[in-house]
Order: sequence, then structure tokens, then C-alpha cells
Amino acid sequence: MVTIPTPPSRAPRRRTVVAAAAAGAVAGFGVTGPAAAAAGTTSVGPPRRLGPAAEARIASVVRRMSLEEKVGQLLVTHVYGATPDTPDARNTSTYGVATPAEIVAKYHLGGICYFTWSGNISEPRQVAGLSNGLQRAAVESGAGVPLLISTDQEQGTIVRVGPPATQFPGNMALGASRDAAAAREAAAITGKELAALGINQDYAPVADVNVDPANPVIGVRSFGADPTLARTLTAAQVKGYERDAGIIATAKHFPGHGDTELDSHTEIPVIRHTKEQWEQIDAPPFEAAIEAGIGSIMTGHLVFPELDPSEDPATLSYPIMTGILREQLGYDGVVCTDSLGMQGVRDKYGDDRVVVLAVNAGVDMLLRPPAFDLAHQALLEAVRAQEISRRRLDEAVTRILRLKLAKGIVHEPYVDVDEVDEIVGTPDHLVRADRITERTTTFVKNDADLLPLAPGARSVLVTGSGVAATATLAEAMTDRGATAESYATGTRPTDTAIATAVERAAACDLTIVLTQKAWDTKETDPQARQQRLVHALVATGRPVVVVAVNDPYDIAHFTEAQTYLVTYAGNAVALRACARVLFGEVSPRGKLPVAIPSVTDPATPLYPYGHGLTW
Repeated sequence: MVTIPTPPSRAPRRRTVVAAAAAGAVAGFGVTGPAAAAAGTTSVGPPRRLGPAAEARIASVVRRMSLEEKVGQLLVTHVYGATPDTPDARNTSTYGVATPAEIVAKYHLGGICYFTWSGNISEPRQVAGLSNGLQRAAVESGAGVPLLISTDQEQGTIVRVGPPATQFPGNMALGASRDAAAAREAAAITGKELAALGINQDYAPVADVNVDPANPVIGVRSFGADPTLARTLTAAQVKGYERDAGIIATAKHFPGHGDTELDSHTEIPVIRHTKEQWEQIDAPPFEAAIEAGIGSIMTGHLVFPELDPSEDPATLSYPIMTGILREQLGYDGVVCTDSLGMQGVRDKYGDDRVVVLAVNAGVDMLLRPPAFDLAHQALLEAVRAQEISRRRLDEAVTRILRLKLAKGIVHEPYVDVDEVDEIVGTPDHLVRADRITERTTTFVKNDADLLPLAPGARSVLVTGSGVAATATLAEAMTDRGATAESYATGTRPTDTAIATAVERAAACDLTIVLTQKAWDTKETDPQARQQRLVHALVATGRPVVVVAVNDPYDIAHFTEAQTYLVTYAGNAVALRACARVLFGEVSPRGKLPVAIPSVTDPATPLYPYGHGLTW
């Protein structure tokens, strides 16, 4: 095991709450304290060029690593379990060993990605304990290199760490605010809370420019349809994560997933942008991320024929990964793939070939290969057969170690479990989240002059998509003097549910109906039942407020609705802000970060980019 222990005199910023013996086993590169600062190593701030001493130490460690240890650094996967040492049959069937710690040690992994479905995330102190245990397994085995521990905490619709962690309404909501400082603050709060849990890499921000309203997979995950806005807010969030919180940001999905009607989880999207269009639309946010010092960029499983005529997915494309990202944009940081279990990267080549082609294209880290042992063996054999050169392998490993050193992970891999509650979901963070979210609610239509509502007694039905969402908004209405009930009908309401909602609405002074991607009749709502629900509620003649809790495009499908707002997310922080807007406690300030096209003439905006009412 190649380890360089941290000198005992050093007082780490993040104290470990594991055995002292484990703390002493932390791998290092011989650069700590003042020397680290002189060498350019820091846990807060963007990854930067390290000093000669640090680079020499990295090179020395790489030379001493075995082939298996080097290949392990390229791999990021999931593990099953809430603790490092609890056996799980799913681990055994997938990896041949039972516990998360054994998986880390067996493969000398470069990273672990947390999910709720894999049982990694239940409450903050548990997550911090899991992170410490996995880091201990990494530094006590193989080359002793700590892990990148990652998750997808985009906020809004894509969240792995739920409450009590602080929640935000997501990228498109921040785009509606047009507030770069707020975007940076949201990233900083999110990053600091992840760091307290031992999660040192967030797969965020999404840097895709959502120019296609029918995009089924990006949508509100994007800052909007304007490249300049997306560029500005991407840079702001990179600074919030990297500089303010000290964790690694990951801009995704290069070269840009914003103009497609296919989901790369299930199909291979083909994007027909010319090189000039790519430079004008898709490239600016990634350029801004690089300029801001981002530590990692994630690939998209997309075909760009004008960027690579071979029509290989970008993840496997040397002209895109090396020719454009490395050489044209000048990026020399870590490149990681999106999940290799997605169909968009698996259709053309087998799973054993995908990992080899990705590395040779210029990718450094391989996220969740679906047949893990097959991928692991394919990489080892490709290096032994010189299909992947030793130089290319060392280049990737060097970038990974450089990132871990620059962000302080090498010297301080552990977190203090006892400090978690002082950082995650604090009253200050929650208040700041409320303040930021208030600026995002977008008031699109008020033809009935219904808003703002006067406080006082009234009967209110809150119906539509989401059990939690409808209940949260009903509770907020009750807090303001209304007699409110919630009746969730879901994203595909049945005829019975629609009839029940209409019956209840007829007996109420006001109905608020929440819609979620009602425009999407391909995946979300194939029979357009949400549209039927809104049509039926409006036909009662009673006052109706429609609130889109995802994409803003829904209003185009029920234009007879006279009152329409967009929250861009259905979480509690977004709906509480919506309630404050409904009652005039705050003025609506959000402006559409996309245009809402007409259904009959998509080239003509029903509501243009930048539209937003206020009072």
C-alpha cells in the first residue's frame, strides 16, 4: 500500500470521528499545512495548477501504483447499504463481495456515487458515517487514495438528499430569477451541506441550454433557453460549489443535451446543430464553467454528426472529447461519463467496448458500468494489450489524483459526524432558501384579475399532481385563514379522479390545480388526462388558479385558464413561495427563462422569453 501519512502535528479542517488508527492511515502526497498552500493545494477554491512539489509527488505515487490500482481509480460505481460494513446480497451478486467497504477495497475504486434506491441516504448523520467508513476502506487498501464521493443534487426535480437538507427549486427557477448571486448562494449552501455529509462531488450544475420545449429529460434542469443566461448562471454555480463550499462541481452533459426530443436513458439522441450553432448555443455554459475553474465535466450520450461524422456517442468520440473539449476549449480537468448503464451509450457497442473506447476518447472516470466485472476486466486487458496505452492510463490517473489533492480530499477525507446537525438544514440556510425562491415564482396570466388574493375565510380545493405538493399548498392556504382541502389526482388522473375533483371544486370558492408536464403526452401523461382535468375544472365556472410545478409550457394546452403561475418545482420551498405570491405577501418577480410556444403554431410564442407579470 503506497501511503504518505499526514504529519501528526497538522490540525485537519475536517476531523474524523473514526478510530485514531484509521486517521493515521490517511494517504497524503507529502504536502500539508503552509506547504500545501504554497503548492497550490486547497480544499476551498477552484482546482488550479499545483506547485512543482505536489506534481512531483503525484508522479511518484502514479509510478508506484499497480495496474489494478490505476484502473480502479477510473471507476465510479454505486454500492448497496447504509453503512460500510453491513452485508447486502445485491452487493454480492453484483461485485462478488458483501459490504460496501469490501467493494471499495477489492477494486481500489476512484469514486462512489450515492443514491436513495441503493440505500445510501436516509438521514444526515448516517450518510456522514457511511462516507467516513468508505474513505477508511479506501485509504487502508491499495494505493491508499481517498474516494470521490458523489451524488446528483441538482435541486428541484433531481435531488438525492432530501429534507432536512436545504432544498431549492432548481435551475430553471434560478433562471427565472435572473440573479447570478442567488444562483451562487444556492450552490454554496447545497455544497456546504453535501460536504458535511462527506460528499465531495456534486454532479451539478446542468449546463445544457434547453432550446427544445419538447425535451423530455432536461427541461427545468436547465437554466433556460438563452445561452448567455445559462453561461452566467453556470459560472455562478461553479463558483458557489468550488470556491465557497470547497467541493467539486460537475458541469453536464457535454457537448450539450438541450435540443433533443429523445431521452438518452432509453435512446440515442441525435442533435443536428452545425458547428457554428454548437458554438453559439451549446458551448457557452461549458466555456464559462472552465473559466470559473470547474473540477469535472460530465459527458452526454449524444450524437452530434457535425462534430463527429462517425456518429459515435459523444462519450466515445475522440474528436469531441479530445479535439473539442481538451484542445479547442483548453480543458485539462477530469472528464467523467454519464451513467454507462444508459441506453444512449450501449446501442452501438457492447459494454466491454464502451469503457475502453471512452478512455481512449479522452474520458478519465467511468460512471456505473452496468456489467461491472466485465468492464473492469476489459480495462485491464486493454492496457495489457496496449489498446489503452500506459501513457493514456497514467494521464487519466494523474488528473484524478490532482483533483483529489487540489480539493483537500487527500489530506482530509473524513468529516465530523457530530457537526452535521450544525450545518445541514440550519435555520439560516432555510431562511435564505425561502428568500431566493421568492424571486423565482413566475406569474404568467391574470386575465380574471384574481390575484393577489385577499386574506380571509374562503373554501379552497388544492388538487392535481403530487400528494405532498397538494398537501403543502393546502396547508399554506389554511395558515392564511382559508378552509383548504387537498385532493391529489396524479399526473395521469382517472375519470373517477377528474369527476371527484370537479365535484369538490363546484362546492369551493377557489380551486388551485397543480400540473406537472401536462404538455408531455409521450411519457408523463400519454392520454392527456391532466389537460382534461384542467378543462373540466375551468368549465365549472368557479375561480381556478393553475400552477405548473415543472416545465412552464402547460398553459398552451388549456388556454381558457385565466390564471396561471409557474414554480418550476413541486417541493415545499417552491410551494410555500407560491403561497406568498398568491396572497400578495411578496410580488412575483420571476421572468420566463424560455418561451412558451403555441400548440397550433410552435414557431409563434404564446408567451415570449422574459414574460412575467407583477404588481
